[in-house]
Amino acid sequence: MSKIALKNAKIYVEKGVFAQALYAEDGILRAVGTNEEVLPLCGDAQVIDCGGKTVVPGFNDSHMHLLMVGIGMAQADITKATSADHLVEIGKAFLESHPQARKRGIQAVGWNQDLFVGDKRLPTRWDLDKIAADIPIILERVCGHVVTVNSKVLELMGVTKDSPQFPGGTWEKDENGEPNGILTELTCNRANAVFQPYSDEEYTQMFLTAAKYALSRGVTSVQSNDVGTAPVPPDTVFRVVRNIYAENRCPLRYRHQLSFPSPEAFAQWAESDKGQYLCQNDRLTLGPLKLFKDGSLGARTATMRQEYRDDPGNFGVEALSEAEMTAFCALADKYDMQVVTHAIGDKAISDTVGNYEAILRDGKNPLRHGLIHCQITDRPLLERIGRDDLQAMVQPVFLDYDMHAVLSRCGEDLSSTSYAFASLKKLGARLSFGTDSPVEDCDPFANLYTAVTRKDHTGAPEGGFFPQECVDIYDAVDAYTLGSAHAEFREQDKGRLKPGYLADFVVLDTDLFTCDPMDIRSANPVLTVVGGEVAWRKDIL
Repeated sequence: MSKIALKNAKIYVEKGVFAQALYAEDGILRAVGTNEEVLPLCGDAQVIDCGGKTVVPGFNDSHMHLLMVGIGMAQADITKATSADHLVEIGKAFLESHPQARKRGIQAVGWNQDLFVGDKRLPTRWDLDKIAADIPIILERVCGHVVTVNSKVLELMGVTKDSPQFPGGTWEKDENGEPNGILTELTCNRANAVFQPYSDEEYTQMFLTAAKYALSRGVTSVQSNDVGTAPVPPDTVFRVVRNIYAENRCPLRYRHQLSFPSPEAFAQWAESDKGQYLCQNDRLTLGPLKLFKDGSLGARTATMRQEYRDDPGNFGVEALSEAEMTAFCALADKYDMQVVTHAIGDKAISDTVGNYEAILRDGKNPLRHGLIHCQITDRPLLERIGRDDLQAMVQPVFLDYDMHAVLSRCGEDLSSTSYAFASLKKLGARLSFGTDSPVEDCDPFANLYTAVTRKDHTGAPEGGFFPQECVDIYDAVDAYTLGSAHAEFREQDKGRLKPGYLADFVVLDTDLFTCDPMDIRSANPVLTVVGGEVAWRKDIL
């Protein structure tokens, strides 16, 4: 029987309400109140003196890719690349220090041409061929919707200047009609498929490394889209994750978000025995069908009602056709399964809301269908999302980059009603926070900082980017805890520090509720507890 207690703490209970102590037994909170009320109940429990530190529920990332985080941590770090030439230097250095990559090739995620110094051109196959031309190399843009591959990958894919385009994506051409190695959307998956997979044990170690990092940042639950999106066969992801939890090797709570290449593949899975994907440990659960409707703003592949202002004639790239979306949603309704859809551009969001409205039940949303990202919106679209009671599973930290791009791509009027976190909440949408990691770091504090201040990491702009859409710190923490719990049907036992809730909590070195909002970004956990057991601890506590 596990027992743990905190005393002399500032425990966040709900907006404006704090407690001093808590007691948990067998993973469940049994008492929350003053020291005098709680401590006599603790018996032989481990009692931790928090010395006045702030305690919040464990953060719950409502959309990320945990296995992909682990894979990225084992690959070349291209996130700091300052040019296409710098990417080449990083790739060469990685091959030199990791000779085993000569057998498999290089996969890495994180370049962003908008952050390049000087020439902001996208890298091409001819750049990557300078790293190596005889092994496959794929370097993925930070958004995950554009990749550059070398000539070896194009050869393995069978792509030549005369090849047809693949459904749901593109391979781009140079001025002579030759494939230039730049791929978008679903064509990226075909490139990833040419790589030799790692072993189950290698994937296991990658997963556990990523989970340990998430716990160190105060994340106790993740809703993770690895099946169908990670460069790993879905059966392998299911097997690796199940074995990890069956063997009790990971304290982090994990909920699958599941992607499939076709409605037929989804139907086949939905008819299968779900028990084979789970285990006795309730920290592993099956979640929603995850769809992709469009691309990203940074890559100009998010689908828009109007052409990009800085790229006339470009309306984005549709990842799923209307017929495919309709088929997927009809099947999900048949199988009583939640649907969450990547939708960034205003056309993608509007189309997806229409798909959901076709399967609402008496105008209600009992399956809690949701919009992941939900970035570019006008006021009528925001009102529609709220009226339909949809989940808005957003990533405030995206603004750190996007605030410097959205005005030129979308114009001021549309930008002023986009990333509209405050309006979404006021209009009735169910707000939850995530990071889409590895697109962004899964650190919750950068997310909270951006949601509260609407400033980038340098503190700009003064006053915030369309500050009417700022949320206060209480609503931000709630979105990251109770809101994310609602997205997974767990708001009755997760996301609050009250009796009867799961004993998932984080002790912080900063009081998020009273500190200067500029200091939220630099806050850190000192203790992470999952199910009443210490999952990560810093020596200072």
